[in-house]
Amino acid sequence: MHNNSLTRELSLISLGLIKDKGHLKLNKLQIEEIFESALDSLINHCRDELDNCESDLESASQKILDSELQEGVDSSFLNVRDDLKKSLTKIEKVMNTLSIILDFPKLIVSSGHFDIRDDVNYRISKTINNLAIIDSDIDQAMDGWRLKRLPRIDRDILRLAYIDINFLNTPIAVACNEAVNLANKYSDMEGRRLINGILRRLQTVKSK
Repeated sequence: MHNNSLTRELSLISLGLIKDKGHLKLNKLQIEEIFESALDSLINHCRDELDNCESDLESASQKILDSELQEGVDSSFLNVRDDLKKSLTKIEKVMNTLSIILDFPKLIVSSGHFDIRDDVNYRISKTINNLAIIDSDIDQAMDGWRLKRLPRIDRDILRLAYIDINFLNTPIAVACNEAVNLANKYSDMEGRRLINGILRRLQTVKSK
């Protein structure tokens, strides 16, 4: 996971920890506390993912052992091999994320690295302080829907994409791709579809 992707994910988790963002003002210390909680949540999520991967691997390994006791090799063995590949790929992704998070203090003190903490704090502050205009602009791109009708996680993904596009001058295609990646991880099928459609309309409006 690249540092920019990590900051977006931490920003999303941080926003989810704020119960009511409407007309809310947070000082620097409060944002720092939210950030620390978000970091802990992401680490715990990665640990849960690793536990799930371990269970998948144990199940696949048992299937391999069972198939070895049978005569010949049938298609079930090939299916097990595919399951193992998928689990190993998943483990690799989670471990890459963990390696960045667990090395986080080095990222903060090293001048050669992007300052993740400041970037997360900036995204949170900009979202909270400009919430009314952000939500209004997104509403205009929703084509008959209202932002408030979407689940909280979907709203925050769209808000962060808006911050990327309008405050950080992130290329629209990059911002949309990052938002879709977050939706793939944290939203459901309907949420992913809606987010993708709304971002396409936002992209069209922005390019005019």
